[in-house]
Amino acid sequence: MNWGLLVLRVVVGLLLAGHGAQKLFGWYGGYGLRGTAAFFDQIGLRPGRIHATAAGLMEFAGGLLVALGLLTSIGAMLLIAVMTAAVITVHAPKGPWVTNGGYEYNLVIAATAFALAGIGAGAWSLDHALSLNVHGVLWAIGALVVGLVGGTGAVISGRLQARRDRPAATQRPTTA
Repeated sequence: MNWGLLVLRVVVGLLLAGHGAQKLFGWYGGYGLRGTAAFFDQIGLRPGRIHATAAGLMEFAGGLLVALGLLTSIGAMLLIAVMTAAVITVHAPKGPWVTNGGYEYNLVIAATAFALAGIGAGAWSLDHALSLNVHGVLWAIGALVVGLVGGTGAVISGRLQARRDRPAATQRPTTA
């Protein structure tokens, strides 16, 4: 079991940390903060730079926490939040399958994060080495709820700001 948890945590965690590094630093073929911010502005998450920085940091930090097995439930919550925002803003209208640009990948990541928050990082983790008991049913439910609310809240705030940024409709001057 410990081997399985270690492999799962390291693979998922490092790949998501890498995905965050693509957003933040342009590593591994990513667009960096400037490109990601422009994309976020385009999809209505404004200000794009703030949302891109937050998403990149949450993916990077959440991925590293999961990979290390350190505060695993907190890492899971961060990843669930980012996946929630991605599904709402980009993937949901395209259906489930990733071949159509859908949310399949995001759901797998969120489910994996939820499961890790529930079962824990295993004996070969920093959580175990530091005697941190930060897993279980309540931790998993908390990671899920906070992640869903946080991701949804980020999308709502970005869309509200995008509405405020739109130029006001031209109004005819009134004459008395």
